[in-house]
Amino acid sequence: MYKKIRRKVKKFFREFLLYHNSSLEYRAKILTLVVAVNGEISECEEKLLYQTACNIYNNDEERAEILVEAVREYFEKIQTDNGLDFEDLIFQVEKDTKAVRRFVSKIDIVALEKFQECIAQEEDRLYQQRVIAYLAELKEKYE
Repeated sequence: MYKKIRRKVKKFFREFLLYHNSSLEYRAKILTLVVAVNGEISECEEKLLYQTACNIYNNDEERAEILVEAVREYFEKIQTDNGLDFEDLIFQVEKDTKAVRRFVSKIDIVALEKFQECIAQEEDRLYQQRVIAYLAELKEKYE
């Protein structure tokens, strides 16, 4: 119970309370781009998302859960047309990458490619490959 309340407070005040919040937000945007291509977050993607977050933050469960929650928030904004759509998110990622060059190291293509195994439909898989290829180009361009 204490963990849940603490997580909700951190989620609400994420910008002020978390060390390197901008890095976490950037990673959330990247992961959202990859999982949002088919319009849903499947159980497979959910597990892989949490596993990826744990790998990023060296098994710091609290920080990993906040990252996963941020991905869900961005995904929900895309789905509900709440002032953000998929293309806007792509533009935000590119803008953030240009503005803060150290973010380029946050793009882990190998980890993103693991999400390919969760996509069932071929056209969604191709779209996801294009998104990952775009992120790889972005990484190469600004590295």
